[in-house]
Amino acid sequence: MALHLKDKEAYQRLNYLYQASHCVLAQNPENVELARFYCFSQKTIAKRLVLRQDPSVKRTLCKRCCSLLIPGVTATTRQKRKNSKTRFTVMRCLSCGQRKTLLNNPDYCLWADRAEAQLEQQKQKDSITSAKNQPKDTKNDGSQTSKPSSAPGATST
Repeated sequence: MALHLKDKEAYQRLNYLYQASHCVLAQNPENVELARFYCFSQKTIAKRLVLRQDPSVKRTLCKRCCSLLIPGVTATTRQKRKNSKTRFTVMRCLSCGQRKTLLNNPDYCLWADRAEAQLEQQKQKDSITSAKNQPKDTKNDGSQTSKPSSAPGATST
């Protein structure tokens, strides 16, 4: 079953802008301003249309200057350890100096990747629970029917 996405063209535009910014930096790493313009356009379109972006896309964008964070090109990446077990990746934007700290936990699963986050499965669960919770009408003799009764005073032909 095909999933009908609201604002499909807008998501395609966001995807195109993201890929274009990657291609610009891959061909010419000094052309950071054009890649930043594409990322800024992507961010403003998503904000204007109130669209949620994938977390993997949001992790690669600088919140302050809208620059694409590519390790070694537009960002530096360092591994930090807070305790003996918790490790973090710290990405620092070379344009504005903004730091982004990400937790390194191989067992962590994003909510968007979980089964209950998928819209199609939620609709199936909702239809099952709504069928169970549907009230049954009672007749005058005390028996129950699953069909709604006709309105009083209505004649049937």
